[in-house]
Amino acid sequence: MSKIPPEIITDILLQLPVKSVLRFRSLSKPICSLIDGPDFINLHLNHSITTKSNHSIILKEWDVFTVDFDTLSAAVEVKHHPLYAGGGTEVIGSVNGLVFLRHSERNIAVYNLSTREWKKCYVPEIEPPRRDLTTGYVYYGFGYDAVCDDYKVVRMAQFVREDGGGGGDGAGGLGCEYEVKVYSLKNDKWKKIEGLPIRLRLLSKPFFHILHRRGYGVFAGHAVHWIAPQRRQLGIRDCVLGFDVRDDKFFELSQPDYENKGMNFQVDVGVLEGNLCVMCNYDHVCVDVWVMKEYGVKESWSKICSVQGIKWMSTFMFLRPLVYSKDGDKLLLEVNDEKLMWYDWKNKHAKAVKIHGGPSSFGSEMYVESLIRINGSDRDGWKKQEELDEEEKRKADRQKRDDFLSVGFKLKLVEILENIHLS
Repeated sequence: MSKIPPEIITDILLQLPVKSVLRFRSLSKPICSLIDGPDFINLHLNHSITTKSNHSIILKEWDVFTVDFDTLSAAVEVKHHPLYAGGGTEVIGSVNGLVFLRHSERNIAVYNLSTREWKKCYVPEIEPPRRDLTTGYVYYGFGYDAVCDDYKVVRMAQFVREDGGGGGDGAGGLGCEYEVKVYSLKNDKWKKIEGLPIRLRLLSKPFFHILHRRGYGVFAGHAVHWIAPQRRQLGIRDCVLGFDVRDDKFFELSQPDYENKGMNFQVDVGVLEGNLCVMCNYDHVCVDVWVMKEYGVKESWSKICSVQGIKWMSTFMFLRPLVYSKDGDKLLLEVNDEKLMWYDWKNKHAKAVKIHGGPSSFGSEMYVESLIRINGSDRDGWKKQEELDEEEKRKADRQKRDDFLSVGFKLKLVEILENIHLS
């Protein structure tokens, strides 16, 4: 090993998935120091992003599944994560290989799926500011502050009147009151955000954010984003509401100049390979996908495709772009919480992706493997996970053997009975 130039060793390790890289830590102390160093961790992450390697798709439902991006064939359930309790865990967001998990309002964690490092977050109880208010819908977002090298969780708790008034429909311009707190992974602390914008009071609209998991913000640029839906009775159009994770402040982001197609439309927000995107849905029959190529610059909005006229998909209740194909000719879309499909925008052709073993209804999230460390954790998690995986494999092998022997025994028993009957 001493005769191999360090840059060659680094280049070899960069080509490997995280699980293999972690095993090479045991080769020598210098190799271990290289792999654990921040420079190599960032190089490995950037290499995976630029080459579109080591990518998976997370399918979010009652349980959490992953699907390898290169094959898109079989879904594998994620077990033994820090909040695993037989289901009911949601993935709120994924940034740089870390995912934000939520099991309940008091039970959340940040988890690296690849290294199995995790950290449960202390969560302060949500307390309504007045006795006549109760907690309504709770919005979340997960983002990365590159300036402070810190991962942050945004929690926005809505308060509604116990008698049902002020339910967030914006009638009379009242809207809902909110409490916003931000959790810093680096400092392990929550901070209350003051001076909330007026538009936040009109963020909630009945069923809008519950359907299609719109209450979970998307991270792009340096902010987490939600859609504040239109209020036609108030003459208010859709708004992209951002929360800057660097200075913990809200702002409104400029939108594209949407086309007038003679139909009502609804706007959703997403992220496509790190760029913010919006989906303009015209009466569920046509969806235009716009991408902001230079964050914060209105003129950089570009419409990349218009999805419509697919024979086997009559309506588009919801559509979200996930990732470009490796050749750049197609776009992987999540449609109606039930399908993934490749869309060739040049030929206007769509092809459904068949994934075995996954849930029938799901939300989806792109995930890239990484070696990113989580404060206060160590490298033992992946070893424990390997032991659990091996034990489950042994159980499955034993079950297959028992099933095979059982079938053989039954066949032999039938043969004996037939011989007795003939005799």
